[in-house]
Amino acid sequence: MNITYKITKDNINWEEVAGVLKRSSLSDHSPKEQQIAFENSYAVVFVYDDDRIVGVARALSDGLFQAAIYNVALDEEYQGHGIGREMINRLIAQLKGQNIILYTHPRTVLMYEKFGFRRAKTALELFQAGSEQLEWLEDTGFFLPEGFRFADEYKREDMKGPAWRH
Repeated sequence: MNITYKITKDNINWEEVAGVLKRSSLSDHSPKEQQIAFENSYAVVFVYDDDRIVGVARALSDGLFQAAIYNVALDEEYQGHGIGREMINRLIAQLKGQNIILYTHPRTVLMYEKFGFRRAKTALELFQAGSEQLEWLEDTGFFLPEGFRFADEYKREDMKGPAWRH
Protein backbone atom coordinates (compact mmCIF):
# COMPACT_ATOMS: atom_id res chain seq x y z
CA MET A 1 0.00 0.00 0.00
CA ASN A 2 1.19 3.47 -0.91
CA ILE A 3 -1.35 5.64 0.94
CA THR A 4 -1.59 9.41 0.46
CA TYR A 5 -4.24 11.95 1.47
CA LYS A 6 -5.55 14.92 -0.47
CA ILE A 7 -7.65 17.76 0.98
CA THR A 8 -8.27 19.69 -2.24
CA LYS A 9 -10.93 19.18 -4.89
CA ASP A 10 -8.59 19.57 -7.87
CA ASN A 11 -8.16 16.79 -10.45
CA ILE A 12 -10.48 14.28 -8.77
CA ASN A 13 -11.68 11.16 -10.57
CA TRP A 14 -15.39 11.38 -9.75
CA GLU A 15 -16.02 7.88 -11.13
CA GLU A 16 -13.72 6.54 -8.42
CA VAL A 17 -15.42 8.66 -5.74
CA ALA A 18 -18.84 7.32 -6.77
CA GLY A 19 -17.39 3.80 -6.77
CA VAL A 20 -16.06 4.05 -3.20
CA LEU A 21 -19.40 5.37 -1.95
CA LYS A 22 -21.35 2.70 -3.83
CA ARG A 23 -19.13 -0.15 -2.54
CA SER A 24 -19.64 1.20 0.98
CA SER A 25 -23.44 1.22 0.45
CA LEU A 26 -23.54 4.92 1.28
CA SER A 27 -24.70 6.28 -2.04
CA ASP A 28 -25.62 5.25 -5.53
CA HIS A 29 -25.57 8.78 -6.93
CA SER A 30 -23.83 9.38 -10.23
CA PRO A 31 -20.25 10.61 -10.53
CA LYS A 32 -21.57 14.02 -11.67
CA GLU A 33 -23.83 14.27 -8.60
CA GLN A 34 -20.91 13.30 -6.33
CA GLN A 35 -18.79 15.97 -7.99
CA ILE A 36 -21.43 18.61 -7.25
CA ALA A 37 -21.80 17.44 -3.63
CA PHE A 38 -18.06 17.33 -2.93
CA GLU A 39 -17.26 20.56 -4.76
CA ASN A 40 -19.98 22.34 -2.74
CA SER A 41 -18.54 20.97 0.52
CA TYR A 42 -16.43 23.04 2.89
CA ALA A 43 -13.86 20.32 3.64
CA VAL A 44 -12.88 17.11 1.88
CA VAL A 45 -10.45 14.25 2.26
CA PHE A 46 -9.57 11.79 -0.50
CA VAL A 47 -7.46 8.74 0.27
CA TYR A 48 -5.30 7.32 -2.50
CA ASP A 49 -3.47 4.05 -2.89
CA ASP A 50 -0.94 5.08 -5.52
CA ASP A 51 -3.20 6.93 -7.98
CA ARG A 52 -6.53 5.22 -7.15
CA ILE A 53 -9.09 6.72 -4.73
CA VAL A 54 -9.92 4.22 -1.97
CA GLY A 55 -11.51 6.54 0.62
CA VAL A 56 -13.52 9.74 0.77
CA ALA A 57 -15.07 12.08 3.33
CA ARG A 58 -16.62 15.52 3.24
CA ALA A 59 -18.10 18.16 5.54
CA LEU A 60 -20.47 21.08 5.16
CA SER A 61 -19.86 24.20 7.24
CA ASP A 62 -20.59 27.87 7.75
CA GLY A 63 -16.83 28.26 8.24
CA LEU A 64 -17.09 29.59 11.79
CA PHE A 65 -19.42 27.78 14.15
CA GLN A 66 -21.18 24.71 12.77
CA ALA A 67 -20.19 21.80 10.55
CA ALA A 68 -21.63 18.45 9.55
CA ILE A 69 -19.68 15.42 8.35
CA TYR A 70 -21.06 13.25 5.55
CA ASN A 71 -20.04 10.49 3.16
CA VAL A 72 -17.19 8.92 5.10
CA ALA A 73 -16.25 5.79 3.16
CA LEU A 74 -13.16 3.61 2.92
CA ASP A 75 -12.86 0.49 0.80
CA GLU A 76 -13.09 -2.59 3.00
CA GLU A 77 -9.60 -3.93 2.29
CA TYR A 78 -8.11 -0.68 3.67
CA GLN A 79 -10.06 -0.74 6.94
CA GLY A 80 -8.28 -1.70 10.14
CA HIS A 81 -4.95 -0.08 9.18
CA GLY A 82 -5.48 3.38 10.74
CA ILE A 83 -6.31 4.93 7.37
CA GLY A 84 -9.89 5.79 8.31
CA ARG A 85 -8.72 7.31 11.59
CA GLU A 86 -6.24 9.52 9.72
CA MET A 87 -8.93 10.47 7.20
CA ILE A 88 -11.25 11.63 10.02
CA ASN A 89 -8.42 13.47 11.81
CA ARG A 90 -7.62 15.38 8.60
CA LEU A 91 -11.29 16.26 8.08
CA ILE A 92 -11.71 17.43 11.70
CA ALA A 93 -8.52 19.53 11.41
CA GLN A 94 -10.19 21.50 8.60
CA LEU A 95 -13.14 22.20 10.93
CA LYS A 96 -11.07 23.47 13.86
CA GLY A 97 -13.07 25.42 16.45
CA GLN A 98 -16.45 24.41 15.04
CA ASN A 99 -19.19 22.27 16.53
CA ILE A 100 -19.51 19.15 14.37
CA ILE A 101 -22.48 16.90 13.84
CA LEU A 102 -22.07 13.55 12.17
CA TYR A 103 -24.38 11.07 10.51
CA THR A 104 -23.07 7.53 10.64
CA HIS A 105 -24.16 3.94 10.45
CA PRO A 106 -25.18 2.46 13.82
CA ARG A 107 -22.32 -0.04 13.61
CA THR A 108 -19.72 2.77 13.54
CA VAL A 109 -20.99 4.81 16.51
CA LEU A 110 -18.36 3.35 18.86
CA MET A 111 -15.57 4.27 16.45
CA TYR A 112 -16.64 7.92 16.35
CA GLU A 113 -16.96 8.05 20.12
CA LYS A 114 -13.18 7.42 20.18
CA PHE A 115 -12.78 10.80 18.43
CA GLY A 116 -14.85 12.48 21.16
CA PHE A 117 -18.22 12.49 19.39
CA ARG A 118 -21.18 12.03 21.72
CA ARG A 119 -24.67 10.84 20.95
CA ALA A 120 -27.21 13.67 20.92
CA LYS A 121 -30.54 13.20 22.61
CA THR A 122 -32.33 16.01 20.79
CA ALA A 123 -31.08 15.65 17.23
CA LEU A 124 -33.91 15.38 14.71
CA GLU A 125 -33.82 14.46 11.05
CA LEU A 126 -36.19 15.14 8.19
CA PHE A 127 -35.36 12.85 5.27
CA GLN A 128 -36.83 13.19 1.80
CA ALA A 129 -37.46 9.48 1.44
CA GLY A 130 -40.30 7.09 0.69
CA SER A 131 -41.97 4.93 3.31
CA GLU A 132 -39.80 1.90 2.43
CA GLN A 133 -36.60 3.91 2.85
CA LEU A 134 -37.82 5.39 6.14
CA GLU A 135 -38.75 1.92 7.40
CA TRP A 136 -35.28 0.66 6.46
CA LEU A 137 -33.68 3.58 8.34
CA GLU A 138 -35.69 2.71 11.45
CA ASP A 139 -35.12 -1.06 11.15
CA THR A 140 -31.38 -0.59 10.65
CA GLY A 141 -31.09 1.62 13.73
CA PHE A 142 -30.61 5.04 12.18
CA PHE A 143 -33.92 6.30 13.59
CA LEU A 144 -35.60 5.73 16.91
CA PRO A 145 -39.18 4.49 16.51
CA GLU A 146 -41.62 7.21 15.51
CA GLY A 147 -42.97 8.96 18.61
CA PHE A 148 -40.17 7.53 20.79
CA ARG A 149 -39.55 9.36 24.07
CA PHE A 150 -36.73 8.83 26.53
CA ALA A 151 -37.98 7.80 29.98
CA ASP A 152 -36.95 11.10 31.57
CA GLU A 153 -39.02 13.13 29.07
CA TYR A 154 -42.49 11.89 30.02
CA LYS A 155 -43.19 14.15 33.01
CA ARG A 156 -41.00 17.13 32.16
CA GLU A 157 -43.04 20.29 31.66
CA ASP A 158 -40.41 21.75 29.37
CA MET A 159 -40.96 18.84 26.95
CA LYS A 160 -44.63 19.71 26.45
CA GLY A 161 -44.49 23.06 24.74
CA PRO A 162 -42.34 25.82 23.29
CA ALA A 163 -38.91 26.01 24.85
CA TRP A 164 -38.62 29.74 24.15
CA ARG A 165 -40.75 32.04 26.22
CA HIS A 166 -40.85 35.84 26.02
